[in-house]
Amino acid sequence: MNGKNRIYLDHAATSWPKAESVLEAMSRFARECGAAAGRGGYHSAAAADLVVSSLRRSIAQRIGASNSDCISFHPSGTAALNAAIHGLVRPGDHVVVSAADHNSVLRPLNHLAQTQGVRLTIVPTDGSGLVDFQSLIASVAPDTRLVALTHASNVTGAVQPIAELGEFLRSHPAWFLCDAAQTFGTLPISVEDVGIDLLAAPGHKSSGGPLGTAFLYVASQLHRSFVPWMQGGTGSQSESLEMPTTMPLMLEAGNLNVPALAGWADSLQSWQSSEEVRRRMEHAARLSERLHAGLGQIEHLRVHGRAGILPIASVTIEDLAPSDAAAVLDAEFGIETRAGMHCAARIHAHLGTEQGGTLRISAGHTSAEFEIDAVIEALATILSAMHSS
Repeated sequence: MNGKNRIYLDHAATSWPKAESVLEAMSRFARECGAAAGRGGYHSAAAADLVVSSLRRSIAQRIGASNSDCISFHPSGTAALNAAIHGLVRPGDHVVVSAADHNSVLRPLNHLAQTQGVRLTIVPTDGSGLVDFQSLIASVAPDTRLVALTHASNVTGAVQPIAELGEFLRSHPAWFLCDAAQTFGTLPISVEDVGIDLLAAPGHKSSGGPLGTAFLYVASQLHRSFVPWMQGGTGSQSESLEMPTTMPLMLEAGNLNVPALAGWADSLQSWQSSEEVRRRMEHAARLSERLHAGLGQIEHLRVHGRAGILPIASVTIEDLAPSDAAAVLDAEFGIETRAGMHCAARIHAHLGTEQGGTLRISAGHTSAEFEIDAVIEALATILSAMHSS
């Protein structure tokens, strides 16, 4: 780090640092238990089962789901979203998705469009990455099977109109899939109040858990329509060559990463109160306002999007590629950001950033205001040096 303190501003990719209690919980489970969940009747296996079942209940409570059996665990948000899409979409179906969505949604749908005749409508965004609600609902046809909309853009932080979409779809047969990767842990969400049928989120972003964790919520009315996208051992009904047909077992082939789930369970305890959820939201909004206000004062730098609830900003710099800007911030200032397309294939055409993507600065609930000030000052210094020569 060239003797400089590390300033980590890539929380939209994964949160860091993890709380010491999270690391302790992972280590403690690995050292003192270490058993597989759902694979034995002895004491330590029961302890592993308890970690998993307790975490299901905790997540169900946080997303307003009345039945914890609707929660399945997966090794990543990508795996959870693929389970949802491949489990529900059939050949020839019509699916509506937005240009703000992540490749974890767009790529499996594109694959199904190419291989199974799925008809795909991608709704554009405005220049801040926000989907127009009227354009979205106008794309929903009588035979639409699924509408997918991210809760918030991972490029600009724009929070999408999921409540309005959920209300509209209550009177339509299409199912609603929501990707909460950027919001779970910062913004409250209730699947039953909003009308979300499928909700996916990883554990390693703003909810503070480790990598290798994610959940998928599948509403009870969908269980009989679901087809598991992966088959294997579940620790029960082993005499049959067929996968179990009940949730969550039908989506949990193979061993769960129980040490990581133990760490995730610990991280959820840190924001179980409504007061802490409110504090996180207010902190995130303050950081967003400070970040956007400061960046907006720098000449020759363009901010794509606007201040909001999430502390994410994407910028482009005149005569400096995003990848070069990120490299200079890292090498000269010890500031870690991300450059490129951010695994979001379609949004950049609407932001005007098709060539090279953006430099993304993303803070988290552990970020401090001085870190926001540091990246603003660093970018101002870089731009000043470029245009004074």
